[in-house]
Amino acid sequence: MITAKRDFTLQLLIDADISAGMRVLDVGCGSGDVTFMLSKLVTDTGEVIGIDHDRNALSIAGERKITSSKQAQPIFIQSGLLDLPESVGTFDAIVGRRVLMYQADTVAAITELAKHLRPGGVMIFQEHDTTMVPASIDSFELHRKAQGWIQQMIALEGADLHIGFNLHSILTNAGLNVESVRAECLVQTPDTPYSLGNIVKACLPRIVALGVATPEEIGIETLQQRLDDERKKSKGIYIGDVIFGAWARKPITE
Repeated sequence: MITAKRDFTLQLLIDADISAGMRVLDVGCGSGDVTFMLSKLVTDTGEVIGIDHDRNALSIAGERKITSSKQAQPIFIQSGLLDLPESVGTFDAIVGRRVLMYQADTVAAITELAKHLRPGGVMIFQEHDTTMVPASIDSFELHRKAQGWIQQMIALEGADLHIGFNLHSILTNAGLNVESVRAECLVQTPDTPYSLGNIVKACLPRIVALGVATPEEIGIETLQQRLDDERKKSKGIYIGDVIFGAWARKPITE
């Protein structure tokens, strides 16, 4: 049995009843973090397929190996959410993390994915929402600026910044029965390391290309240290992100 240790994604998957023997699809799998998490939950009696349009990310995912003989070895396929080949068949569960927010028509995306979900199967999505953040009593000027660069980038890329509050209606309008919606704040304290600077670094080419900020403004080589210093100096709490998770089931009779 796998026990979640304050990990939002793992707890979400466990509570949505992902378990041994299930056949699960991870959409927008990237380099496979969630995919391998799923492979442990379904064990070697189940099957996990990860799809993504990014060939480079899939290459990284494909080189990763399972850490236990009781864990399913994931299969990775290059595909978009809306053009899955019929040959993949149907699944007991379909999972996505930070992918629905980028879909132009979220209801259409869920409706299309649901065609690959067996009756009674579960659809699980985790998304980040900026509606209520950033939040703090102290100013946290640099934290807010760094968070702002990411938020502006996401907005310019066409993502839904309020996807968390929209999850229930999206799943319902796609004809699924919502069983749970939850949210959790990412709390940063003076002595709690958080890699906001590294996230900005990973997004730097996109931030610069979209004209959100220049490399000189960001100062990426020292950004993480400056963020850590600001947090320690303030001795306060900063909330930069809110994670939403939801799961819904496909009706057994349609």
